[in-house]
Amino acid sequence: MSKKICVFTGTRAEYGLLKPLMDEIKSDPELELQIIASGMHLSPEFGLTYKEIEKDGFMINEKIEMLLSSDTSVGVAKSIGLGIIGFSDALERLKPDIVVVLGDRFEALAFGVASYVLKIPIAHLYGGETTFGAVDEGFRHSLTKLSYLHFVSTEEYRRRVIQLGENPKRVFNVGALGIDNIKKMKLFEKEEIEARLGVKFKKKNFLITFHPVTLVNNPSEKQFIELLKALDEFEDVLLIFTKANADAEGRTINKLIDDYVEKNSHKAVTFTSLGQLLYLSTMRYVDAVVGNSSSGIIEAPSFKVGTINIGDRQEGRIMASSVINCKPSYESIKHAFNLLFSNEFQNTLCRVVNPYGDGNSAKKIVDILKQIDIESVKKEFYDL
Repeated sequence: MSKKICVFTGTRAEYGLLKPLMDEIKSDPELELQIIASGMHLSPEFGLTYKEIEKDGFMINEKIEMLLSSDTSVGVAKSIGLGIIGFSDALERLKPDIVVVLGDRFEALAFGVASYVLKIPIAHLYGGETTFGAVDEGFRHSLTKLSYLHFVSTEEYRRRVIQLGENPKRVFNVGALGIDNIKKMKLFEKEEIEARLGVKFKKKNFLITFHPVTLVNNPSEKQFIELLKALDEFEDVLLIFTKANADAEGRTINKLIDDYVEKNSHKAVTFTSLGQLLYLSTMRYVDAVVGNSSSGIIEAPSFKVGTINIGDRQEGRIMASSVINCKPSYESIKHAFNLLFSNEFQNTLCRVVNPYGDGNSAKKIVDILKQIDIESVKKEFYDL
């Protein structure tokens, strides 16, 4: 009998990372892939991205509504409660042998809580990382303690998971799934990208994603306005914005993006979701990934593309030499752009090495899921 592996996805970015793993599970005769989609995937406001999952040839077993149309922390907290209710029913119907959850978002936490209470073994991807500027920090470490199996992206993160009391025998350094996409996807060439985006690349080109910063006193709206002020100074530039996620203040940022693009249509375009293939293809041809998305930390170095990482949303992550960190202020962001185009930094880009693995993560994870024999989800605390 096939082992049933249920993969949870709640956002477009998370699905983009999970896709190579889902492909690997689906193609393995010893495994049965189940999919639960929720969160932003089911929201018209965020692009109904569950359709991308189905377009890629996957069958979604359960679609669970949980996302309130709210831009507040209270709305997020209530969404977590709705998610736990919906996921509990779905998991009872599907009865998976193992569930797979990636990352650190509130949707993932709700799924993890439901799975843990139902005594379903959780395989958690990418524990041990740190992002000091977001509530995701607490969600990630909470998921680590709920989970039985741990797949991490670097050896340092593996040590951190063990430090949290997890048995080293169940913590595996498999690298980052985002690198699998870069290695295995047939990316679009420049002309195809331009046709799909409806733009022409210019002398300078930036791919911009700025998500809410949920654990700082400086409002995300103010930080994003500082970025827009810095972008205003560029001539002969193409600014490609992708929308923010459903965290508190996400809708505020998206409104600022829409207003800015309307006033600067000669140099700026915006998309709710590009999809992983078009997003990575575009990344290959830009001068920098700008904002505070993890894609600038994990995927961009593989293209030898610079990253301007603004603020502390990603603070604590291991970063390649292609990442320029700056404060969320006009002067600091402007200085980062000047550094980006300096001869010294451009020479550094030629030699950058991505610290997140070799692009074979999906197969490593599937091999472990197939071999592992879980008789009980009972765990001991591993003392160092």
